[in-house]
Amino acid sequence: MTPVLLFVLFMSLSAIPPGATDNGERQESLDASDIIERANAHITTPLVDGDIVPNLRRNADSCTAKGCKWPKSPKSRLVNVPVYISPDYTRTERSTIRRALVTFHASTCIRFVLKTTQRDYLDFFSGSGCWSSLGRQGGGQRVSLKKNSCVSTSTVQHEVLHALGFNHEQVRSDRDRYVSILSQNIKTGKEHNFKKKKTNNLGTPYDFDSVMHYGKYGFSKNGKPTILAKSNPSRDFGTARTMSKNDIARVNKLYQCT
Repeated sequence: MTPVLLFVLFMSLSAIPPGATDNGERQESLDASDIIERANAHITTPLVDGDIVPNLRRNADSCTAKGCKWPKSPKSRLVNVPVYISPDYTRTERSTIRRALVTFHASTCIRFVLKTTQRDYLDFFSGSGCWSSLGRQGGGQRVSLKKNSCVSTSTVQHEVLHALGFNHEQVRSDRDRYVSILSQNIKTGKEHNFKKKKTNNLGTPYDFDSVMHYGKYGFSKNGKPTILAKSNPSRDFGTARTMSKNDIARVNKLYQCT
């Protein structure tokens, strides 16, 4: 089956049946950083930066310059990313995931297609919490969206952006110009989640509205802020419930979408 037909089929399967109640509606009232921190609070899966499966291969992770981008079709100029969504999800949860994936289709050259015989694909399953790998890793690449915890538009977009090669906003290489990290308020053992990375920022500005930004109180041990905006310490952030314009622009720059 061609990618175009797969795309049509994918779109046709995205609608929620009449009368169905979206199991993700409860999650849509929370931003991605809140959902992820709550869902991952007590899991034993080894993670870095709160929801990234560590690997050896940063905004965009440096591995994207070394082969972990998803390939673009030379004919269509589209980036087809095969996906498999576990049948363990309810029909409504599966539709929520699909609809979140389709948001990339409207504004980028990323196209999620149903997996058939492709070797590399994203494997969405209900794991221990909300997490993903950084960039294309090869084979069936697991993306955990725990049932009743992680299935929302913002969380799907957040974990998929990781899988496309993007890191959290507050760890980007130039973050010290924009935010202060208050280590005295961070939970013991969670300090590594705030470690600055050597990122490719793709010429885009620091974005407090990014769906990839931690909240102001992320991983706080005492209810006090762990991140402050230098320009306005009272500013709130990390509350995005969908991708920002900069999130979209970065995908288009990294994957050279026209």
